[in-house]
Amino acid sequence: MKLLIVGGGGFRVPQVIEVLAAARAGSGPHPGLVVDEVCLYDISPQRLDAMRAVLADLDFPLAPALASTTRLEEAVRGADFIFSAMREGGTHGRVLDELVALEQGVLGQETVGAGGYAYAFRTIPAAMELARTVRDLAPEAWVINFTNPAGIITQAMRTVLGGRVVGICDTPIGLVRRATTAVGGDAACVSRVGAGVGVEFDYVGLNHLGWLRSLVVDGRDRLPGLLADDAALDHLEEARVIGFDWVRALGMLPNEYLFYYYLGRESLERIRAEAETRGQFLERRQGEFYDAVAAQPQRAGELWRRAHAEREATYMAESRDAADRAGRREEDIAGGGYQQVALDLMTAVHTGVPARMILDVGNGDACSADGGGLLVPQLREDAVVEVPCVVDGDGVHPQRVGALAGTELGLVATVKGCEELVIDAALSGDETLAWRALAGHPLIDSVNVARRVLDGYLERNPLVARTFGR
Repeated sequence: MKLLIVGGGGFRVPQVIEVLAAARAGSGPHPGLVVDEVCLYDISPQRLDAMRAVLADLDFPLAPALASTTRLEEAVRGADFIFSAMREGGTHGRVLDELVALEQGVLGQETVGAGGYAYAFRTIPAAMELARTVRDLAPEAWVINFTNPAGIITQAMRTVLGGRVVGICDTPIGLVRRATTAVGGDAACVSRVGAGVGVEFDYVGLNHLGWLRSLVVDGRDRLPGLLADDAALDHLEEARVIGFDWVRALGMLPNEYLFYYYLGRESLERIRAEAETRGQFLERRQGEFYDAVAAQPQRAGELWRRAHAEREATYMAESRDAADRAGRREEDIAGGGYQQVALDLMTAVHTGVPARMILDVGNGDACSADGGGLLVPQLREDAVVEVPCVVDGDGVHPQRVGALAGTELGLVATVKGCEELVIDAALSGDETLAWRALAGHPLIDSVNVARRVLDGYLERNPLVARTFGR
């Protein structure tokens, strides 16, 4: 079996290889997942060389055979599973995404608002090229997408690949697991399927915009008790950064990225107060890492571990109080990350052993299976939504969720409408649609600001300009 990692020079690769090596040895969390070959694809030879040096130095016993290439067709041919983690334009693209928005007084963040839409504008053409290549050369492959903004990119790729592309994120299932632990349940039961597993939950929304609305452990909904308990809420990063009083007012637990919506003014102030943006920090530190590996390949594994630990500790630092920004609690990062979700999905499809997870799937994907209607009736059938799913050898099976209503429905419908304008704008090269997408976003409060932000991206980011024929 062949696994292709698109963005093969990226930081998550060693974690994937480590798990696959353990699986080939019959141990670890995925003992039934036997991958013979991993192909790393990246447009940067320097990044591929660095990652090969890291893997050589870490030297995981029984790791799959490793190949690397800068040619997409060579990479895709023969692939059974594809992890897509591309970063079109690199970290410098992210720097521009953030700065252009911040200069106009609106949030500059990688996946939310203007910055997320700029990321999508420059990424959708490459994602579509990948989708068409997979359709032509590996039509039976499963594409597991964690290229951000994941909901937008997945929905765009589904126009070519349909249900064989699935979007993933680690934050929703991580929230469910940590909430389960906080009420004294067994987090391992969250992913199990079948009678007597002990944990059921209701979660619904979009990528980076969803809510955990019930958590049934041993037959009783434990979410109300969790929300009432300060000591229990203190174990949840989402509750700490958004505020205990507000999550109680909601009566549910929001995805951590809702920090940018519920505390938009505070998040903007914190980001602008920092000496550098997250993108600038990563550009500087990643540049230092790749240069160091090129100079000292014999220390590549050590250098990677140090750089990776720093990335994890500083993730979403603006959402935490100043005293807590230097690091995160171990319980906040214990979920395993994107790669863990990707490997869970891959294992369930490959082995047929069912698993429950939260995935980005089509709003109409459940209709033919159970004869019911759309998962979120107020959205289009082809809209990508984020809901609990059961995955097995027959594929991905979205589960029914409770109805969205009120302000949550309004926010989801508004943001999804903007996301669909982003996709249409990128596919057609229509600047007016792009302007409408930015102007309609809840975090951009002026159509004139939206126009200036779009003009800034067109003038300063060649990849965004190319999407729109400039």
